[in-house]
Amino acid sequence: MLQIDLWKRVVIWGLVALGLLLASPNGFYTKVETHNDAMVALEQGATGAELEAQAASWPSWMPSGLVNLGLDLRGGAHLLAEVQVEDVYQARIEAMWPEIRDLLREERSRVGPIRLQPTDAAELRVRLVEKPEEIEYAAGLVRGLAQPIFDPLSGVSSSDIDVAAAGDTIVVTLSEAERQASDEQTVRTAREIIERRINEMGTREPTIQRQGADRILIQVPGVGSAAELKEIIGTTAQLTFQPVVGRTGNPNDPPGAGNEILPSLDEEGVFYIVERAAVVTGEELVDAQPDFDQNGLPAVSFRFNPAGGRKFGDYTAANIGSPFAIVLDNEVISAPVIQSHIPGGTGIITGRFTVEDSTNLAVLLRAGALPAELEFLEERTVGPELGADSIEAGKIASIVAFGLVLAFMWASYGLFGLFANIALLINVGLIFGLLSLIGATLTLPGIAGIVLTIGMAVDANVLVFERIREELKTAKGPARAIELGYEKALSAITDANITTFITALILYAMGSGPVRGFAITLGLGIITSVFTAIFVTRLIVIIWFERKRPKTVLQGRALRLVPKETSIDFFKRWKMSLGLSGVFIIVAVISFFLQGLNFGIDFRGGTTIRTESAQTVDIGQYRDAITQLELGDVSITEIFDPTFGPDKNVAMIRIQAQEGEEAVTPEVIRSVEAALQEVVPDLKFTAVDSVGPKVSGELIQTAVIAVLLAIAAVLVYIWLRFEWQFAVGAVLALVHDVWLTIGIFSELQIQFDLAIIAALLTIVGYSLNDTVVVFDRVRENLRKYKKKDLSEVLNISINETLSRTVMTSVTTLLALMALYVLGGDVIRGFVFAMIWGVIVGTYSSIFVASAVLLWLGVKRDWSKPDTTAGTQFANVDA
Repeated sequence: MLQIDLWKRVVIWGLVALGLLLASPNGFYTKVETHNDAMVALEQGATGAELEAQAASWPSWMPSGLVNLGLDLRGGAHLLAEVQVEDVYQARIEAMWPEIRDLLREERSRVGPIRLQPTDAAELRVRLVEKPEEIEYAAGLVRGLAQPIFDPLSGVSSSDIDVAAAGDTIVVTLSEAERQASDEQTVRTAREIIERRINEMGTREPTIQRQGADRILIQVPGVGSAAELKEIIGTTAQLTFQPVVGRTGNPNDPPGAGNEILPSLDEEGVFYIVERAAVVTGEELVDAQPDFDQNGLPAVSFRFNPAGGRKFGDYTAANIGSPFAIVLDNEVISAPVIQSHIPGGTGIITGRFTVEDSTNLAVLLRAGALPAELEFLEERTVGPELGADSIEAGKIASIVAFGLVLAFMWASYGLFGLFANIALLINVGLIFGLLSLIGATLTLPGIAGIVLTIGMAVDANVLVFERIREELKTAKGPARAIELGYEKALSAITDANITTFITALILYAMGSGPVRGFAITLGLGIITSVFTAIFVTRLIVIIWFERKRPKTVLQGRALRLVPKETSIDFFKRWKMSLGLSGVFIIVAVISFFLQGLNFGIDFRGGTTIRTESAQTVDIGQYRDAITQLELGDVSITEIFDPTFGPDKNVAMIRIQAQEGEEAVTPEVIRSVEAALQEVVPDLKFTAVDSVGPKVSGELIQTAVIAVLLAIAAVLVYIWLRFEWQFAVGAVLALVHDVWLTIGIFSELQIQFDLAIIAALLTIVGYSLNDTVVVFDRVRENLRKYKKKDLSEVLNISINETLSRTVMTSVTTLLALMALYVLGGDVIRGFVFAMIWGVIVGTYSSIFVASAVLLWLGVKRDWSKPDTTAGTQFANVDA
C-alpha cells in the first residue's frame, strides 16, 4: 500500500529539520563568524565588553558551525612544502661525535690517537692514527653506544646506528630503522611547529595537513601573499650556541675536522670558525620575547629549560674570556666574549634588528626551530577582491541555475515538479548542513559541485516520475502506479548514484585542494539527493495523495521534450553512429599528437599571475615590459569576463620556471609586478599560482592513475551488478567520452589543468549514470521479453528511458550553462568540460554502450542457464 509508518515519517522530517538547523548559521555568516571568534578569544583568557557582546550576538542553543570558505573564495595563501628530511641525518650523526671522541680517548692507551675525517656524506669517519690493528676493538666500543629501536608493528628491535670498520677507519651511519623513525619525527615536528607559528599570527581557520611521507599543505586565509607566509614559516630558526675556534676573511679556508665556517650577520666579509657540536640549542628554549639591550636597541631575550640552563651555565663558567657564537640558521648573529659565569639560563640576543625583526624572531623561537629546511613546491595567492568576486559570481550562478531547474521541473511535471522542487531546496540545505557538521571547506569548484548537484538531483525524481507514467498504463489506479514507480525505479537510482559516488571517492582520495573540495560537495550531494528523492519527495507525494485522493496523476504536462510514445530504431544505422564516433576519435588523436594539450601550470610547472585594471589590456605593452627581464617563455592572455563587470580588464601571465630553480622565485614575481606597474600604474595582482616541475610531473601521473582507477572501479562494479558484457560496453563508452573530451581541449587549445581532471572523472560518473539507467531497463526487459531479439529489447529499453535521459541532460545542462556564463573565468574551462561531457555522455549511453552490448550478446534469461546465443549486428541489418 501507498503509506509510510508514523515513526518513519518522524525520522525523515527529523533528519530534514536537523540538516536545515545545522545549515542555518551559514545564512548569517558574518554574525556567526564574529560570535565564534569572540568565543575563542574569551576561552583564551581575553576580556572586554565588546567581546562579550559579540559572543552574545548568536544564541548559545543554536549550532554555530560554518562552512569554511576556501582560499579562492576568501583570499589568502597556499603553500605545499616538502620537508628536507635528509638534512637531519647529518646533524644527528654529527651530534654523536663528542660522545664517540670522549669514549675513544678513554681507551687511548689501547687504540691510540684518533682523528675525525672530513666527508660530505651523512656519516662519521674516525681514523685510528697509530694503531689500525685495533680497529675491530674500537668499532666494538662505538657499537656499545647504539640505542635500540623497537618497531611496534613488526615487533622487531634494531639498532639506531650501523658501525663498520674499513681499514684503519671506523664508519658510523644511521641505520635504516633510525632513518625511517627520524623521517617520521621530523615531518611531525615540522607540522607542529608550522601550526604554532601560524597560530601566533592570529589567523582564522588555517589548514595545515600532512600529505604523503614528507610534505605539508599550508593554507591560510587573509594573508596578503604566499611570500609573506613563507617568511614566517619558511625560516628554520635553528638557534645554536657554539664555541668559537677563530675568525677568518676567507670562507674557503679549511676549518679543520669537526668545525665549520659560518658568515657573520653584522660584520661584512668576516667569517667565524666554530665547532659543529653545539653546546646548547634552541630546542632547550622555553621562552623568547622582543626586548631592548643596554643601548636601547631592539634585541631578543631568552630563557632555557633547566637542562639547557645548566649546560649554558657550566660552559660559561669554564670558558670565561673565550668568544661564544650565537648562531641563527647558519649565520653568526653575534660572538660575545664570555665575561663571567651566567647562571639561571637566561640571556639576550643582540644584532642589527629592527623592532619588527626582533618581534618576528621571538615568534619563531617561541614556536620552535624547524628540524629541517622546507622546499616550497607549490605556491598560490588569491587576493581578497578576487575571492569576493568569486563568491558573488558563484552565488548568482547558483540562484540562476536554481531558478532554471525549478521552472523546468514545474513546466514538465506540474504539481509533482513542485514536490521535486521542494525536495531540491531541502537537498541543498542538507548539503550545507553536512558541510557545516564536518567543518568542510567550500571552494569555487565546490560551488560547481553544488550547482551540478542541482542539475543531477532531479534525476532520481525524473526516474520515479517517468516510471509512474509507465505504470499508469497497467496499474490499477494511481496509488498502485506511484507505489510501483518508486519500487521499480529504486534499482536504477541505486546503481546510477553508486557509480557516481565511486568517482567522487576516487577524486577525494587522489585529488587535493579545490579538486578535493569538489569531490566532497559532489559526494555529499549524491547522498542527500538519494535521500530526498527516495524518502522526502515520496513522503510529500503520499501526504498529498492521502488528502486529495486524485483519480489520476502526472497528466497534461505543459512541457514535453520527448513524445509520449516513441519507437525509434536506434540500431537501424548503427554503422553510421559508430562511424561518427570513430571519426571524432581519429580527429582527437590527430590533434593530440600534432599540437598536444595546452597544459596549465599544474602539469607544466611555472607561475601564472592574474591581473585586473581599469585600463584596456594591451598585450603588446605588457609583453614589452616583461621582455626586458629575460625570463624565457612568457605567455600573456586577455580574458574577457563580463561576469565581474566591464571595469575589470583581466589578463593572465604565465612564466616558465627559471633554469636551475624548482619554481619561479618570489624575486622574479616581484620584478614582473614592478615592471607591469610601471606601464599600468593601477594594475592589481589578484592571484598568483606557482607550481614546481617536481609537483607538476607527479600531478600528471596522479591524474592518469585517477582516471584509470575510476574506469577500473566502474568495470568491477557493473560486472558484479550485471554481466561482463554490460561492463565492457559501459567502459568503452566511458573511454569514448573521456577521449572526446581530451580531444576537444586539444583542438580548441583550452587550458588543461587539474580541475579538468576533476571534470573528466565527473564525466565518467555522469556518463555511467545514463548508461546504467539504460542497462537496468535492458536487464529488466530481457526477463520480460524472452523471445524478442536483443536488438529489439535494446530499442524498447532505450525508448522507454529516453524521456528520462533527455530530461536529466537538459536539467544538468541548464545548471551548467548558468555556471558557465555567470560563474567567472576561474572555473570556465572546468564547466566547459562538464557541458561537453554531458552531451557526449548522453550520446554514448544511447549509441555506443548499447551497440557494444548488442555486438557482444548477453544471456536471454538470467534465471535459467544460457541457451540462446547473443544476437549480433548481422541481425540488425535484417
